[in-house]
Amino acid sequence: MTKYEPSLFTQFFGDYPFIRVLDFLVENDIFDYSKKDICKNAEVSWNTMETFWKQLEDMHIVKYTRKVGKAKLYKLNKENPVVQKLIELDQKLMKTSMLKMEKAATTIRILADSD
Repeated sequence: MTKYEPSLFTQFFGDYPFIRVLDFLVENDIFDYSKKDICKNAEVSWNTMETFWKQLEDMHIVKYTRKVGKAKLYKLNKENPVVQKLIELDQKLMKTSMLKMEKAATTIRILADSD
């Protein structure tokens, strides 16, 4: 198993279980997942996630999509204005990071060319 590497989202908001779950859901908003899969992929324990899961449901951040066997599946509720802003912020963080990397690469090229 690979060691968890904080994303730009978790670097911005802090590396907390709640944020890890949000980050996983934002990054994987196309698919629906069982709570067990969310825990595994966000690297958050079941007991910890259970302390805030109801809050995610009550705030309509996540929504139930279907049942497969005994597992209930959930996904990010992209109709929620708060979720839309989180997705927008995640995209802006990514764009800002890419621009910084591009600027750094350009600076390195200029320095290399001046030698």
